[in-house]
Amino acid sequence: MPLEKVNLAEKLATFDEVFSPRIVGYYNDTKIQVAKVKGDFVWHSHSETDDLILVLAGRLVVETREDAVELEPGELVVVPRGVEHRTRAADGAHTLLVERRGTPNTGDADAEPAPEIEI
Repeated sequence: MPLEKVNLAEKLATFDEVFSPRIVGYYNDTKIQVAKVKGDFVWHSHSETDDLILVLAGRLVVETREDAVELEPGELVVVPRGVEHRTRAADGAHTLLVERRGTPNTGDADAEPAPEIEI
């Protein structure tokens, strides 16, 4: 099987929707996604998996009920499984997300999850 490189900027340019991650690849049992974020996302947690969030462009705040961290391009945070959190990006941000396959982006929140779309 040939190696296939992925250009994240090109993938991000293919869609405009915010809070609707797109799958750009798989790593073992995880999906690698890019997403656009603007405004506040819903409070949620993932009981079965950690949540890795890497900022590619813009600034992103990742909040828990007890803490918050502001991320700039090239910085990441891992939200441990079971920790309620949300993201905020007043001016918008582009992110790379790593989650287990089948994990809804809204976790346990009473909100419609984004469909899993491969690009």
